[in-house]
This record gives sequence, C-alpha cells and structure tokens, in this order.
Amino acid sequence: MFYVHAAPRASKSEVAGIYNQALKVRLAAAPTDGAANAELIACLAKFLGISKSSIKIVKGHASKRKTLLAAGIAPGQILAKVDSLAG
Repeated sequence: MFYVHAAPRASKSEVAGIYNQALKVRLAAAPTDGAANAELIACLAKFLGISKSSIKIVKGHASKRKTLLAAGIAPGQILAKVDSLAG
C-alpha cells in the first residue's frame, strides 16, 4: 500500500514526485463522477508499468489524499521509479 496526493484540474496528468509523504500525481481530469480517480489509476498504471486492474483505491475515493494498493509491483520498485523522476 502507498499514499497518493491527487491534484485534479492540472494542465496534464503526470506523476510529480513526493508531497507530504505521499506520491503526488497531477491529474487533468476534474474531480467529478469519478473521472479524476479513473485518470489517477490510468496515470499510475502507465508510470509503474502495470495494468490498470492491478491498482485499487483502498481509502479516500472523495479525498485528495488516497491510499492505494498496487498488485504485481514491490514497494521498493515504486520508490525506485519515483527516485528516477529526480534525475
């Protein structure tokens, strides 16, 4: 499990690094009718290289801070991908 800080209504969807001990993800979608949550899952699946069905929102469906579960990838692999953003 890992934490995500979702920032909806961004200019583009992208993983932006770490914010407040959570993975910050900017989302182009608005937070209405689950559009931002669907965009979050799609963006993370692409970033992590896993299928969208492997990612589940466990807690925080209506919140910017969410708890997610990703099957098929180890926590260390997630951290390594985030570290690669820095350069």
